[in-house]
Amino acid sequence: MRKIDIEQISSAVRDAVIDINHRLPASFVKRLEMAKASETGQRAKSVLKDLVDNQRIASEGIYPLCQDTGVVVVFADIGHNVFIDGDFEAAVNAGVREATLKGHLRPSVVNHPFNRVNTKDNTPAIIHQKRIAGDTLKLRIAAKGAGSENMSALKMLKPSDGLEGVKTFVVETVRSAGGRPCPPITLGIGIGGTMEKCALLAKEALFKALDEPHPDERLARFEEELLEAVNDLSIGPMGIGGKTTCLAVKINDFPMHMAALPVAVNIQCHASRHTEVVL
Repeated sequence: MRKIDIEQISSAVRDAVIDINHRLPASFVKRLEMAKASETGQRAKSVLKDLVDNQRIASEGIYPLCQDTGVVVVFADIGHNVFIDGDFEAAVNAGVREATLKGHLRPSVVNHPFNRVNTKDNTPAIIHQKRIAGDTLKLRIAAKGAGSENMSALKMLKPSDGLEGVKTFVVETVRSAGGRPCPPITLGIGIGGTMEKCALLAKEALFKALDEPHPDERLARFEEELLEAVNDLSIGPMGIGGKTTCLAVKINDFPMHMAALPVAVNIQCHASRHTEVVL
């Protein structure tokens, strides 16, 4: 049995939340630069240049990537042989609280759907826990802004709707969103499970490596088909038109009831803030 102190968890969360609000993953920056090089429209090319420049300036650690520093979402994979000495969720929230204050991040979380009093420190975080084999604690941490979250969607399709039904729903979700989620976007697609499971699948899909296709060849081809269809909408970077509406489509799937086909679309804006920490 391996013991992990709650102070270690809080420190790891604090550092990760500050870092992701200032530094995009290198693979994502590479996609932005590739999109800038391939764009033919001068306005779209100019916006992509601004986004590349913005992340470079933010990476100096003074200014966040975006004024909306988001709600912190944590997927925690806790090894069976790990003993956490204290309240895990309290430790995560302590790290978020410290990151918000130390990192000068905008407090965006309110305490109630209708009272809407700002908690002033971006707590509580959204925390999902899962037990896994081993003696490590893996934390996948993201900051999700409201612009992209508000444009996300879920639909309970019929099995007979099939791939075409899923494609229609995904494309119409992006079409309806337009420029509001600050494209170029990344799409996390969850297919299967139940209503709540497919939503989690979609959110977890956004942690996938951009250059790693789905292991199921049919779904890998479907990811590419969806990417092409979404970019054919010509919404473009920041909604001003162009070839680059979406940088990647990532799918997670799960078994489901024979009478169901739930689908969720979780949209991620151009500030794709996420990381993975292993303790």
